Amino acid sequence: MSVLVWVDAWQLQCCGTPFGVGDAVAWRCGDPDPDWLESVLGPDVASRISSAEEHHDALPDDHPVTSGTVVEIHAAFCGYAPRGTDDRTLYPVPGSAVLQEVPHADGSDRDRSDARFTGYVVEVELSPETG
Repeated sequence: MSVLVWVDAWQLQCCGTPFGVGDAVAWRCGDPDPDWLESVLGPDVASRISSAEEHHDALPDDHPVTSGTVVEIHAAFCGYAPRGTDDRTLYPVPGSAVLQEVPHADGSDRDRSDARFTGYVVEVELSPETG
């Protein structure tokens, strides 16, 4: 059985461990933020994400680990723009999400001319003890 896991760009950039297709991973994952994911990925992709990788103490040390093999990685990009009269705050632009398949993830994906890099959608084939 495989699952889709969200990996925030900032988490990997800060202190995450790079990974690639075919790599074994063991991640502490929490519930995803469906509203935020829908705003940056769109409703179709966001609804399929079952968990979000977390390693900044938001989960207890004894939280179960999601273990498996990385099957596919998509770098996620989203356009941002101001809303209303406040031009100092940028918000995700609905319908601007772009997914780009990549062989590895290290957080260094560059922004596109029309969209910012936000994170990775990762398909993980669960190991028997997890699934």
